[in-house]
Amino acid sequence: MDEHVRRLLNRVSIALAAVATAALLQLFHHSSSCLVGSHPYSSSLSLAPFPRTSCDAASRRVVDPDLRLAKLRASPRWRRRNAALSAAVFPRLRRLVLLRRSSRVLCVAAGAGQAVDALHVAGVGDATGVDLVDFPPLVRRADPHNLPFFDGAFDVVLCDDPQALTGALFPSRFAAEAERTVRLGGAIALAVERHVDLSTVASLFKKSRVVDAWNATLDGSAVSMAILINNGKSAKQ
Repeated sequence: MDEHVRRLLNRVSIALAAVATAALLQLFHHSSSCLVGSHPYSSSLSLAPFPRTSCDAASRRVVDPDLRLAKLRASPRWRRRNAALSAAVFPRLRRLVLLRRSSRVLCVAAGAGQAVDALHVAGVGDATGVDLVDFPPLVRRADPHNLPFFDGAFDVVLCDDPQALTGALFPSRFAAEAERTVRLGGAIALAVERHVDLSTVASLFKKSRVVDAWNATLDGSAVSMAILINNGKSAKQ
């Protein structure tokens, strides 16, 4: 009886091992087929829909950053935003002699880099965009509460996202980092939502004074714009 049970168990073990081997072979074949035609790793993310399976993820087409930028530039929204910045913001900075072709500009909360691109089109070659998520080739990843730049590294700090400052986790820290990275006498230009009190916003910038403020429309959004100059000392002094 014991010998019969032992033989039965051996047969069951062999059968289970065969089933497991077949399953592993099938899984390996399925995974390998997902790799056919895959692309090299890239810092750029695909614009394809989020994958539902691992195979979908493996076979997604990676969009070249330059090609993606070209497509964005061709979109009406991108062109409207660039036109609005060129017409409503840059001329004001130029009239105050705060923006030149040789200026070093930092675009904070830059999104896909529309402000960076608009500056390049306007002839400002040294423009850097940062946001919490990088968007090559115009925007690199950086925390606006802790910017990875030296003190006074820029002539202008620009934020054209009207929700960036008021929606920041620490608005006062956001403002302090903008002041730290702009040079003495440099400009901070920012957009805020129209309903926001500009005096409240200005109070966050302890070392700067408002030199210009106006209402503008950026890509269909009604905003208030303000330009501050970093005077290097507390406004209370």
